[in-house]
Amino acid sequence: MDTTSATIAISTAAERDRQSRFAELSWRGQLLSLEYQWVGVNESAFPVIVFLHEGLGSISLWKDFPEQFCRRHGFTGLVFSRYGYGQSTARPAEDRFPVDFMQQQAADVLPGFLQQLGVEKPWLFGHSDGGSIALLYAARFPDAVSGIVVVAPHIFVEDMTVAAIREAREAYLTGGLRERLARYHSDVDSAFWGWNDVWLDPEFRWWNIEDRLHTITCPVLAAQGEDDEYGTLAQIGGIQEKVPHTVLQVIPQCGHSPHRDQPEALGSKAAQFIKTASATAAASKT
Repeated sequence: MDTTSATIAISTAAERDRQSRFAELSWRGQLLSLEYQWVGVNESAFPVIVFLHEGLGSISLWKDFPEQFCRRHGFTGLVFSRYGYGQSTARPAEDRFPVDFMQQQAADVLPGFLQQLGVEKPWLFGHSDGGSIALLYAARFPDAVSGIVVVAPHIFVEDMTVAAIREAREAYLTGGLRERLARYHSDVDSAFWGWNDVWLDPEFRWWNIEDRLHTITCPVLAAQGEDDEYGTLAQIGGIQEKVPHTVLQVIPQCGHSPHRDQPEALGSKAAQFIKTASATAAASKT
């Protein structure tokens, strides 16, 4: 086989490995099919990094950040689309997410998903709602996680967040947001209204997870853009108040999605944090 043929063969194998697979599990009396992909290197000295997407996210909306981050730093990553998103089971129009949907994801769905794929003590890398789910999981199962990186997470609801979500609703109804999101979800209405309806539910205005965070014992990196349009820096500051060992990263010239706005700044800090914490954990066992 010549060099060109070998390169094509390797590329084809890599592409095949990156194709979506589906895990099936039961939740709230229904069978869910959850889309997932393995990314990064096939074997790593570090725990698997599980990526948890934002409120309108999916595997494809992460773009190439998980793959590039994991491959560059020698990590194995697992990316999946939650119920109602991407190519996962769509949410029926009449099924509204409950106010505690993030708590349910952390307590029931994520543990079942990880168990099914045989992933033990992962790192969780969560963005926005995914960051909140990571915090809730680490608080509920402190011995089941190696550490967490939370990017623009929410621990309480701010007026600016609600205002931004109202603007997103208008853009979906009258602007081009629906068409743009349709590229990333098999049922775009499932994804958008599941997120938008619950965040704009009057009862959700009082959603707050601050009192749950004190049980987190694993390493925590909390990152947020300085110009985040969906929340103030009180979000990550509040995490550090409840979990004093939390390391904060405030990223200049950056909005709500640091992995898109400032991928190098976020990726370098997160990789260093994960490697340092992993080395410390390994040394404590010797």
